[in-house]
Amino acid sequence: MERKGIIGVGNWIVDSVKFITVYPQKGNLTNIVGQDQGLGGCAHNVLADLASLKSGLPLYAGGCIGDDEYGRMCLDACDRLGIDSTNIKTLPGEATSYTDVMSEIEGGRARTFFHCRGANAKLTVEQVLDCKCPARIFHLGYLLLLDGLDKEDPEYGVAAARALDGLSKQGYETSVDVVSEESDRYQKIVLPCLKYTDYFIVNEVEAEKSLGITLRKADGTIDFKDVENAARALLDKGVRKMVVIHFPEGGVVATKDGRCCSAPSFSPAKEEIVSTVGAGDAFCAGSLYAIHEGYDLKDLLDFASACARFNLFSSTSTGGAPTIETVKEFIASRK
Repeated sequence: MERKGIIGVGNWIVDSVKFITVYPQKGNLTNIVGQDQGLGGCAHNVLADLASLKSGLPLYAGGCIGDDEYGRMCLDACDRLGIDSTNIKTLPGEATSYTDVMSEIEGGRARTFFHCRGANAKLTVEQVLDCKCPARIFHLGYLLLLDGLDKEDPEYGVAAARALDGLSKQGYETSVDVVSEESDRYQKIVLPCLKYTDYFIVNEVEAEKSLGITLRKADGTIDFKDVENAARALLDKGVRKMVVIHFPEGGVVATKDGRCCSAPSFSPAKEEIVSTVGAGDAFCAGSLYAIHEGYDLKDLLDFASACARFNLFSSTSTGGAPTIETVKEFIASRK
C-alpha cells in the first residue's frame, strides 16, 4: 500500500482565551479586556493548520474526547475542515479536555495555562495502535500531556515509546511533539521515544529540557550555532531522520545524513501580534507538510516560519491559518 497524507493523534482541547492587562501576583486582581474560544491541542491544531492550506493532502484524526458539547465541537471541526475523524474515540463519562488561557496584552505578552486533562489522559497504547488509515506520517503529541502514554513501561521505558515502535512496524513514519512545561520529566519520557521517532519537531525550551542543557544566555539571546548543536545532539540520542527546532528568532533543521540548515523567522512587529497561542503548532504543521512534499531544508524552514507568522494575527490557536497560495506568495515577496 502506498501511504499518503498525515494523521494527527493526541490532544484535543477547547481553549478559552482571556486577554488580561498583566498577570497578577497571588491574591491580586487583573482586568480581562477581551476573550475568545477555540479548539486547541496538538492533534487539532496541526490538522486544522494543514487543512487550511487547502493542498489536497489527505488528513486523519485520532484521540479521545468526551461525550459532551466540547467533544462535539471537535468532531464538527473535523467535518468542517474535511478531516477524517474515524479514529477519534468518544468516551462516555469523561470530559473533553479544556484549557483556560490567560494571555497578557502587556508585560511581554506571556501566556499562562490552566488545564483540565480530561479524556486526553485516557489515550492508551492500544488505542494509538488501533488508529488505522493510509497516512504516511503519524504525528503524535503532546508527550508529557497524555497520561496514558507518559506512564512507565517496563520494556520501553515509557508507554509512548512502545506505541511509536508499534506504529513504525505498521509502516508509518513517526513524528513527535512535546508540551512546554516546568518539570524534570523530559528526559524520562522524551528520550526513550527518540529511537522510534523519524521527525522530532520542538521549540528551544523543549529541546533544552530534553537534553538537560541551556540554549538561551543570561541576557535572553540565543545563538543559532548552539541550536544546531542541540539538533545534532537529539539525532545522536536516537531520532532517525530529522530534528526541527523552532524559536521566536528562527528555526534550525538537522538530518541524520549530516545536513543542517538554519534560517531567521518571519516575525512581525510586536505591536502587530495578537496572540502567540498555537504558533508552535503552526510551525510544526508547516514542517510536516514540507517534509511530506520533499522540500529542501531551507524551503522547509521558510514555509514553516511563514505558517507560524500568519498564526500570530489571531487570538485562537488556528484562526490565522493561511492557504498554501498565501504562504507561497508571502515567501516570494520576501526574497
